[in-house]
Amino acid sequence: MIRWKEWKLPKTKVNNLIALGVTKAKAFEWGNTRKGYWRIASSPILHRTLNDHYWQRMGLKSLNAR
Repeated sequence: MIRWKEWKLPKTKVNNLIALGVTKAKAFEWGNTRKGYWRIASSPILHRTLNDHYWQRMGLKSLNAR
């Protein structure tokens, strides 16, 4: 949810989703949604793009791995 909130503008959300490998149509659909941050945080599109591999590249460790 925090990462989605950091992206703020719909254009930024769309561009970041495309950079993470989402198709343009789905990125536009989800980037321009009016749903709240908490509803988007549990969406399948973010679970696929912001997975454990993404967070490891950012330097964060999984609590499951600990």
